[in-house]
This record gives sequence, C-alpha cells and structure tokens, in this order.
Amino acid sequence: MAEDKDAARDDGLKADETITHQSGSSANESDESAQQGERGDDLPSVNEQTSAEPASDPSVSADSTSTDSTSADSASAHSVAEQTSAEPASMESEPADTIDDVPELSELDEALLKVAQLEEQLARRNADLYNVQQEYNGYVKRSKAEALVQFDLGKAKVLEGLIPVLDNAHLAREHGELDGPAGKVVDELEHILATNFSMERFGAVGDAFDPAIHEALMHSTSADVESEQVNVVMQPGYRTADKVLRPARVGVVSPQ
Repeated sequence: MAEDKDAARDDGLKADETITHQSGSSANESDESAQQGERGDDLPSVNEQTSAEPASDPSVSADSTSTDSTSADSASAHSVAEQTSAEPASMESEPADTIDDVPELSELDEALLKVAQLEEQLARRNADLYNVQQEYNGYVKRSKAEALVQFDLGKAKVLEGLIPVLDNAHLAREHGELDGPAGKVVDELEHILATNFSMERFGAVGDAFDPAIHEALMHSTSADVESEQVNVVMQPGYRTADKVLRPARVGVVSPQ
C-alpha cells in the first residue's frame, strides 16, 4: 500500500510539471504574437508582399535559363574562335621572322649568281643547237641518199624506154639500111648515152656464158668448144656501170 501511494504522489508531481511547462510555452507564444502585431502596423506582411508581386511564369524562367546558357555557349565559342584565329597569325609570323633572319646577298654574290644562271642557260642552248645540227646533218645525208636512189631509178626508166629504139637502129645498121643523116643521128645518140650514162651494148658470139647477164634461149653441145659459151646472139643486152638494163638473149653451146 505504501508503494502505491508513493507512485501516485510521483504521478501527481509529473502532471504539475507538465501543466507548468505548457503554461510557460503559451505565455511565450502570446508575447511573440503581440510583438508581431506591433511590427505589422509598420510593415506589410509577407503574405501581402507575396500577393503584391506578379506571379513568376515558368516558361519565362525556362526561356531566360535557355538564353543564359546560349549566351554562355556563344561566348565560349567566340573565345575558342579568337584563340584559333590567333594561332595561325602566330604561325604565319614565324616564317616572316625566319625570312628576316636570312642574310641579304651582296652585290658581288648577286652578280656571281647571275653569271652562273647565264652560263647554265648558255650550256642548255648550246646542247639544243648541237642536237638540231645533228638532226639536220642526218636529214641531209638521208635526203642525198634518197635523191641518188631516185635519180638512178629515173635514169634506168628513161634508158629502158630507149632500148627498143636502139634495137631497131642496130638491126638497120646490120642490114645496111642506116645511112645518111639518120645514121648520124643514131650514132650521136649512142655516143651521148655511153658518155653521160655509161650505157653500153653487150653480147657477142664467143663470150663466156654468164647467167647474170645472159638469158639462154637455146642450148647445144659441140666437141669443138672447151667451155660453155655463146654461139648465137638473138638480141643484144644493155647495161650501165652498176645495173643490167636488159640481159642478152643468146644460144649457148657446151662441150661434149
């Protein structure tokens, strides 16, 4: 029983302390409210200020934020561009400094350099002239050789055209029909051909047979001959110093 009384007394004490503490807290709150009331007469309340200010637009805030970030990016890009443009300028300035460091040539050095250049040009021109001269000399030699060949061909063609005339004149002479002025003309013609063109008639009985200049049309054997030779001339041949215009057409006899 004594313990129950002591417990009851302790609970009563705790209850009194709680009531006293709550009373003190209420008094403090009342004092603070009174002070705020006094200040409220001079200054507008926070709620009134908040209501007086215009409500902030979220979209405007977002736009301003985006504009600020864009301005920042532009400023960064501008600074990077300035750095980039400044680098080539510095790089370009370096060769200028290097060029300035090269010593200038004296008048004597410039003159020697000019002389060396002129000597090189002269050597090149001399080489070109030599090549042209060699090409010209080769062309002249080829032209002369071709001209001689063409001359010989033309001469042979003309002489071959005269062979039938000479054949007729030879036959007329053998038959005694080439007398008087006509005979003199034929003699003069043959003399000119022999003198100027080295043209001659060949082929006679008793000549050794040569297949290079004779054309055998007949062949026979005989105990009276010791070698193959011409025994009949059917048509004489004509030749120049270096070409057979027509071989002699003959009959050939061989030893038995």
